[in-house]
Amino acid sequence: MTIAFRTIAGNEGPTSARAGVLSTDRGDVHTPAFMPVGTLATVKSLLPEEVRATGAGILLVNAYHLFLRPGSDQVAALGGVHRFMDWPGPILSDSGGFQVFSLANLRKLTDEGVVFRSHIDGSEHRYTPELAVEVQCQLGVDIAMPLDHVVPGDTASGPARDAAERTLRWFDRSQAAAANGPAVFAIVQGGVDPELRRWHARELVARDAPGYAIGGLSVGESKEDMHAMLDAVVPELPRQKPRYLMGVGSPEDLVNGVARGVDMFDCVLPTRLGRNGALFTRTGRINIANARFALDPNPPDPECDCLCCSRFSAAYLHHLFRNGELLGYRLATIHNVRTLVRLCEQMRIAIEAGAFDEFSREFLASYSPADEGVRRQQQAQYRSRPRTTES
Repeated sequence: MTIAFRTIAGNEGPTSARAGVLSTDRGDVHTPAFMPVGTLATVKSLLPEEVRATGAGILLVNAYHLFLRPGSDQVAALGGVHRFMDWPGPILSDSGGFQVFSLANLRKLTDEGVVFRSHIDGSEHRYTPELAVEVQCQLGVDIAMPLDHVVPGDTASGPARDAAERTLRWFDRSQAAAANGPAVFAIVQGGVDPELRRWHARELVARDAPGYAIGGLSVGESKEDMHAMLDAVVPELPRQKPRYLMGVGSPEDLVNGVARGVDMFDCVLPTRLGRNGALFTRTGRINIANARFALDPNPPDPECDCLCCSRFSAAYLHHLFRNGELLGYRLATIHNVRTLVRLCEQMRIAIEAGAFDEFSREFLASYSPADEGVRRQQQAQYRSRPRTTES
């Protein structure tokens, strides 16, 4: 698989925001771009054409989960993951490193790889950098992520350096195993130590990866620390390669990430929130199950052009959630995914017009994210349980 990236606007002025095009064998992806997460080869509750209708041009699947069930060899026998899930566009796969390392009491780490017990049936598996690449080759994805050593946001500098050095060694092994397979991005780790992050980025840039991911963020650290790590890492990355911030998907995080030069994002947040009745709007989140929406004849978000908001009222969506109707979950998921994809479209237009700085100031001044204390509590809960099939 081959990919190429070119910047078409931006990287001038008070921010590092840029618009670009990521070209793959299965089509172009315009950046900034949000990738909906289809962990088990499905964006939960949505048909591929419904995902496509949100404007999404690239999806993410999870190699760890597909390795366990139904098995990457079975997906390969059925024609690869694109045919398996009937998605014609590009697909990026996460190696599953984050999921493996979240199984704190169910895995053993060595330099060779990770031995872990499945969260499904307790069976033991050995997962190495080479196997992670092999799994993603069997899936037939366009872009693969190497196995990396992920640490929590509050990890001390010593263990964070050990993990970063191991991630570097594992990337060398992943590159060697990836001949004639998908493009394998490098993943910058280093906790919340800016010097360690810079060192790790420089070491990976010397290895000339086709793209660079920034991992180990949004795992319990403050947003200020996240921004500081982006400020440290992004200037070290080559301008002609795509930059991907892993696992980040709140609207304000997308804007702040793009302002710092990030091109690609993914997160389970819009789909998970949607299934729980939480909807993104231009000014913040709303809970559609609240009584105030029971008689509201307006769209859930009057500014949104998604299927949900163009056809149905807030009162109807409120009714669906109050009665546990599956259509509510689907419509809210469509809305949240479209909101993030549309936000990327708006940022791209602003960058091309030379107006991103103004756009970002206005957006961040009017958008109210979830309470910081609630956010950290949710992250702590998310980190403390094994990753199953959540998307």
